[in-house]
Amino acid sequence: MPFKVIITRDFEHMSAVGADIVTGSIRQVLDRQDRFILGLATGNTPTGLYKHLAKAANGGAFTSARITSFNLDEYIGLPGENPQQRTLHPESYSFFMIRELFGLLRENFRATYVPWGALIDQERLEAELAAYPGDWEKQGADKGKAVIIHPDAASDYLRWIRNEILDAYEQKIAATGGIDLHVIGVGGRGHVAFHEAGIPFAGNRMLLVQLDDNTIDNAVADGHFPHREESPRFAVSMGAELVYEAKSVLLLANGKRKAEPVAASLLGDVNEQVPISYGKVLADRGGEMIYVLDREAAANLLAQADRIKSRNIEIDDLTG
Repeated sequence: MPFKVIITRDFEHMSAVGADIVTGSIRQVLDRQDRFILGLATGNTPTGLYKHLAKAANGGAFTSARITSFNLDEYIGLPGENPQQRTLHPESYSFFMIRELFGLLRENFRATYVPWGALIDQERLEAELAAYPGDWEKQGADKGKAVIIHPDAASDYLRWIRNEILDAYEQKIAATGGIDLHVIGVGGRGHVAFHEAGIPFAGNRMLLVQLDDNTIDNAVADGHFPHREESPRFAVSMGAELVYEAKSVLLLANGKRKAEPVAASLLGDVNEQVPISYGKVLADRGGEMIYVLDREAAANLLAQADRIKSRNIEIDDLTG
């Protein structure tokens, strides 16, 4: 299957092209089996695609009731007295998906799953980490760190997080037969979901991530939370190894801020400092890797098109 880069004019064009790819994949798979497993991302980048996708579903292009979805990540530590309040907090990724896609559909998906970060009490998590320092270790070469809980952790709570929040989500995906197509975005440092730059690939399939101070400060500065005390300090996330087990991955990127990590992922080798570079592993084992970029996100690529093509990556420029 191909490793392909599609360059589009702007956000709207990127969104429409991406939605056409997702719709085509859904129709193709549903022609031969009874359900489609769709991986989903949050953030501003996929919002246009989701509106197009809902319009296609509502117009009869495919049957929503035959789709099961799995989201990439979710915060731990959202304000709320219980999991229900945290799940429905306006900044939760569950709420985001209701607003941007699920709530637009006339017919619901068969099932929707978001990592179960809302079930974790952040204060208790921090207390258990402090009380049982031998139960876990941090991994990562940059500011965001993965908290790796040992399988034989003495803390019942930490062991429950590993078994029932992290491992269970991966097992739920596996029980469906795996994700057919996963829509992802890219962070400014080349990260996917909360798999931050510098977190090792191997074995980190579902992650408990301690967020770096810049991420927390930016969430407050951008108006998502009124002050640091209400901003989550942890998240649950798929790791790159699990994300790129999908049969197809569609990466969307728009804006100048994405140009550098996009180019690094295509022109360099697989590198933990650029987590989206793991897409090469998917392509090498026969999966389908597609980048859909706007002009600004593709700015560093066109001048080096020959180098990219020499790596068996096809470029389709739709901007003309």
